[in-house]
Amino acid sequence: MGKLTVLSLRAVLVGLLGGSLFVQTVMVALLANDMKDMDPELAYLRTPILAIVVLGILTAQVVVVCVWKLVTMVRQGTVFSSGAFRYVHIVIGAFVAAASLMFALGFLLAPGEPVAPGVVLLIGGIGVAILGVALVVGVLRMLLAQAVARDAEATRLQADLQAVI
Repeated sequence: MGKLTVLSLRAVLVGLLGGSLFVQTVMVALLANDMKDMDPELAYLRTPILAIVVLGILTAQVVVVCVWKLVTMVRQGTVFSSGAFRYVHIVIGAFVAAASLMFALGFLLAPGEPVAPGVVLLIGGIGVAILGVALVVGVLRMLLAQAVARDAEATRLQADLQAVI
């Protein structure tokens, strides 16, 4: 991975993390303030919705930090090691958690008339899409496992060749 690519990716990651922190602190506070004026019959939704939003942003932040760590490992040439699996597993878990949060949001909004049924269906579709991303990362994890195994085999064969020479 080239130095310019790493710097560009890190700039994007810093922007994403900074933006998510802004949304988590400022925008969620504004959302909470706006939700004070909601229909009293729906006031019970305020706390769970705010919790889902904050936890959803947290899952995105976890993914950004793990990608940063993986990029660092790529730059150091240590990505094909067992240490990379820890970050990949955390990313998969974060995506599964984010999908679960989307399903929970849809479940909260489904009964009654707080939102249109199409919105609930859209939220469910987003949850399925997030699960799809988790599956793609799972496939990439399998590719990483194959690369780590091949790297270990190449190292062993090189050592055997050195012993023969």
